[in-house]
Amino acid sequence: MSSHVIINLPVADLPKSLAFFKALGYSHDPQSNDGTGARIVLSDTISVMLLTHDRFRDSTPKAICDTSKAAEVLLTLSCESREEVDGLVAKAVAAGGSTYDKPEDYGFMYTRSFVDPDGHGWGLIHMSAMLAQG
Repeated sequence: MSSHVIINLPVADLPKSLAFFKALGYSHDPQSNDGTGARIVLSDTISVMLLTHDRFRDSTPKAICDTSKAAEVLLTLSCESREEVDGLVAKAVAAGGSTYDKPEDYGFMYTRSFVDPDGHGWGLIHMSAMLAQG
């Protein structure tokens, strides 16, 4: 049985967040957009549900994290190449995101990160083919 990961994220401005992820090259499932939530497809097995704060609060009694002061979660996506890592960071910054660290090259692994307009941190990683297989 194959599992599908769905990441639910609170967003302050749904259209702005939707435009941000589209600018990174990810697709949007238009059937999922009801004005309070929209699904971004990252891969065949990973989706992100962007939810307005009110809609997100329907799913949890806990307060929404102030991402300017605290980290709620660290999300990491694997990439096929170093160029894909660098390209996604460049697209993220051009689309209104930011970055707070420098690339890290360990030889077998290359990492960078970006922060989306709502302050959610995204790590990007490329591992050498030998390590990725094993």
